[in-house]
Parts: sequence; structure tokens; C-alpha cells
Amino acid sequence: MNALVINCCPVKNGATAEIVRIVSERLSAKSICIDDYDFGFCKGCRSCHATARCVQSDDIDRIMAEFETADVIVCVSPSYWADIPGQFKAFIDRCTPWCNTHEPHASLSGSKKGYAIALRTGPSIGECQRIIGTIEHFYGHLEIECCGSLGLCSIEYKEALEPHISELEDFCDKIKSPRN
Repeated sequence: MNALVINCCPVKNGATAEIVRIVSERLSAKSICIDDYDFGFCKGCRSCHATARCVQSDDIDRIMAEFETADVIVCVSPSYWADIPGQFKAFIDRCTPWCNTHEPHASLSGSKKGYAIALRTGPSIGECQRIIGTIEHFYGHLEIECCGSLGLCSIEYKEALEPHISELEDFCDKIKSPRN
């Protein structure tokens, strides 16, 4: 299994980054942080609908090259006002050339499996479910099979993860040994 774990948050030393570290170690996976890449916002020009390529030349192609080499993709996102962070949303918007809602469109090779982990500071799972829904919607348009998700509540700082370590490890074990 060749897995890629994505820190969908600009914070590189917080709870999201710690989850990425734990999951990456458990899966022996490569990890990246969305904030390590330089890319602009989608311009809404729809040129990619005719060409399957974006008119902008930046790090989006580098990130998508990471997606290409992975069999399993795990997006880890915190809640920013009950939604995904803006940096991650900007990335998703820029993936329109790979979106299966128009022809021609670029596509990822092979059969890829996608997983989502969402975390929030409050006690209600609703925000996590919203974030997971966004990630699964994104995966669907890239034809990445949605295979599982995990929502973690009451996590503001990485120290709050301690009671959830076994839950994260169990989630990783399911990724490593999915039931057919």
C-alpha cells in the first residue's frame, strides 16, 4: 500500500499535524501539508472544461503528482467555522481539471481509496460530519472511492488527542486491512 496523508490545515504543529504524524507512522505513509505548496485561487475561467488543464502554473500539479503515486489518500481536516480551512478549499477548487463533471477532464490512474479524518474543538459531531461530507464529495469527483471516515470532537490542542490514540490506531488498522 502506498498511502498519502494530507494535513489540510496551515498549522504545522497543532492537533491536525499530530493526527497526520500518528496516521503516517501507523500506515508507513508519506505526509504533506497543504501550506507547504504555493498555488492561487481558481479564477473561474472554465478553460479547464475545454482543455483538462488549468491556465495557472503553480504547485497544484506537484500535489496532484503526490495523489497520482498513492493508492490510499487520507485527508485530515480541522473545523474552521464549521467547514474546511480556506487553504484546503482553494486546493479543491483548483482540482477542477480532474473533476468528472465535464469532458474532457484529467484523471488519476488506477483505483484509489480515500479516507477522511475531521476534528473540531466542540463536543458535537455535526461539524465533523460536514467536513467529512466535503472531503467525500471531493473524492467522488476525482473518482477516488470513499472507504471510511473518523470524526473527533473536543480537540483543540494536540494534548487533547491522548484519549483518542487507540481510536486513530484502530482506524489506521482498518485502512491497512479493509474488509472486502
